Amino acid sequence: MGDTTVTTLEGREQAVPHPVADPADGVERGRLRRLRAPRRPRLWFEILLIAVSYWTYSLIRNAVPEQKAEALRNADRIWELEQRFGIAVEQAVNHAVNSVTWLVVGMNYYYATLHFVVTLGVLVWLYRSHPGRYAATRLVLFTTTGIALVGYYLYPLAPPRLMSGQDFVDTVMVHQTWGSMASGDLKNMSNQYAAMPSMHIGWSVWCGLTIFALTTVPWVRVLGLVYPAGTLVVIVATANHFWLDAVGGVLCLAFGYGVALLWYGSPPHALPRLVPDGGGSPLPVHRPRPARD
Repeated sequence: MGDTTVTTLEGREQAVPHPVADPADGVERGRLRRLRAPRRPRLWFEILLIAVSYWTYSLIRNAVPEQKAEALRNADRIWELEQRFGIAVEQAVNHAVNSVTWLVVGMNYYYATLHFVVTLGVLVWLYRSHPGRYAATRLVLFTTTGIALVGYYLYPLAPPRLMSGQDFVDTVMVHQTWGSMASGDLKNMSNQYAAMPSMHIGWSVWCGLTIFALTTVPWVRVLGLVYPAGTLVVIVATANHFWLDAVGGVLCLAFGYGVALLWYGSPPHALPRLVPDGGGSPLPVHRPRPARD
């Protein structure tokens, strides 16, 4: 029977209909489940997405008004804050590294190249070896970068090498190396006052955590942890960032992981490594059966 009966105070039996689920609700839940299910990435789409996303990121980042006066004031505030708490180590590291020519030149090229090479390398590795985890891990990276753009707009910040009245060395200018889009002849192509948060740190920690979580080779896992630590030394030694910019990068990355966790219901590394060509296997949508007489 599709209905049940109850006895009222007057002794009469009255049919009470069972609630019937709305089929549209089941369809919507099924569609959302399919969207959230891990699926095999498509190469052409990923190449196009990465190219368009990086172009958009560069366009927006460089379109942010270069608020020089405000950026320099913010740099002075951060430097004073670090000195007050005894954590202002950037100048000492900058001078120490600058005294060793081969080391500082190597760091300049490290700053200019590995930021892109390693990040793209990890994306390619994920695509080939962990397709089921690729989309979620990529979402972390893209969300991290997106929230960084908000930081560039709301909090313009000059790097230490551009501060007035401080003895920081612009290592790219001094050693005439190609090491920063914000130095030398390339400075007009990039917003020089977008130092907070540091995406060199955001991206490198993303790379390191991804490698550490997904590889089983011990020495590769160690390299995964060494890479962001080395990047922190490089951004400070070349006077491109305060170390507090690195804290901002890590906070943006934490936000990115939070978004991925909410969307997929699981950390990226806990998702299945492999998925069918058609995508994940979402649960079927159960439709209510019609009542029988």
